[in-house]
Amino acid sequence: MLEGILIGLATAVTPFNLMMVVAGCVIGTLIGMLPGLGPMSIIAIMIPVAIGIGDPTSALILLSGVYYGAIFGGSTSSILLNAPGVAGTVATAFDGYPLARKGQAGKALTIAAIASFAGGTIGAILLMIFAPALSTVALLFHSAEYFALMVVGLSAIAAFAGTGQVAKALMMTLLGLMLGSVGEGALSNTPRFTFGLMELQSGFSFITLAMAMFALPEALFLVMNPARAATGEGGKISKLRISGAEARSIAPVIGRQSIQGFFIGVLPGAGATIASFLGYAVERNIAKGAEQDEFGKGSIKGVAAPESANNAACTGSFVPLLTLGIPGSGTTAILLGALLALNVTPGPRLMVDEPGVFWAVIISMYLGNLVLLILNLPLIPYIAKILTIPRTFLIPFILFFTLMGSYLGQNNSTELLILVGFGVVATILRFADYPLAPLLIGFILGVMLENNFARAMQLYRGFDFILERPMTLALLVLAILLMVLPGLRNLRARKRAGGVADGD
Repeated sequence: MLEGILIGLATAVTPFNLMMVVAGCVIGTLIGMLPGLGPMSIIAIMIPVAIGIGDPTSALILLSGVYYGAIFGGSTSSILLNAPGVAGTVATAFDGYPLARKGQAGKALTIAAIASFAGGTIGAILLMIFAPALSTVALLFHSAEYFALMVVGLSAIAAFAGTGQVAKALMMTLLGLMLGSVGEGALSNTPRFTFGLMELQSGFSFITLAMAMFALPEALFLVMNPARAATGEGGKISKLRISGAEARSIAPVIGRQSIQGFFIGVLPGAGATIASFLGYAVERNIAKGAEQDEFGKGSIKGVAAPESANNAACTGSFVPLLTLGIPGSGTTAILLGALLALNVTPGPRLMVDEPGVFWAVIISMYLGNLVLLILNLPLIPYIAKILTIPRTFLIPFILFFTLMGSYLGQNNSTELLILVGFGVVATILRFADYPLAPLLIGFILGVMLENNFARAMQLYRGFDFILERPMTLALLVLAILLMVLPGLRNLRARKRAGGVADGD
């Protein structure tokens, strides 16, 4: 392994490859900041450019830099505009945007940059150490385990609900699951719930739904409340640095979620989005008292957790891609196509046959995260100045990128009608104090839940897979504990409060 690392280091630090790292990071960051575009589109566009480079190592370093650069930069629009740049940064908006509204946009961006750097760096180190061993662990996960993993994700839904809103959160989750069932079913190619519309045959677009749940309601709120638009606290920029106490507070969060996010990213089909949601849910559930109440209102831990998790997961997704040839997400599927186009066959033999490619990409990830930190930290005061733009100009800006992001995602004008329709409904639900995040989580996990459940039922001809596969049973038990523990904690808190009141 040491010999491979030295080969990779020698390859990655050549002037041309260093230039590819910087170019990939800059392009990825800029694309990630634009709501709705994301890394999939730009990587697909850049494949001909990568093939034109000729050298497979340089080409993959460039495309990898675009990938994790987009995840790194996607937090910017989530924090400043409540319009997630990529799917993996949706959870960042839950606390990042409230911080920006409090005039702490600079602090939120600083925390996001540091957490992203730490997550990516820890992920790269773990990738270096565990890649060969983890490739065999990833093979142990079949449809049954993925189904159970999705149930674990849904069981943590209470983490995205405010105090006394668990019932509302469950209702929104069910609505998300229902929306995820629109389109072709997992067991057949027969369209369902499409009302005869061809445009709905492939289901709703995640980007459209994310924009409708977060960006569009925010723009409509600003239109309906001119006083807030003119005098919102988001216009003030202060506190660009974090204090020593805040750094000590988020350090354990970053450590935990970097490790957890990496291992979630290793699982084919999991990816940065699920890692960020689970990271946020875990940190909220283990927080106590006032810290837990702060989640959703501007918690620094609520920014650090998803940002470190999604960047570590992004790095972890290269384990199944490089060692097994299995894409862990849509983006890594495009990267797999690029590898094959460059005559590089990923799989167990890659480390032996092409050690320069394998180790150079891993070393470039560490260098890329360093480049991203150097690029982003000095720019934070200038990026945060977006909030000083008068809201009368900012509203059309948000609407433009929301509509364009939705249209470019599907290249279909019907998406604009769906976006506006869902946006109006989301605004009404927000007025009624319904949490919107559970709907989106239900939509994301519901599709994967159904697909993996259907495959497991076909393979085992019934529910026998729950008892026949110990890992599936263990994950389902964990899901039950995650559902029960918040209720027990609330019950204990009420009893304690009642005891105090009796004592008085």
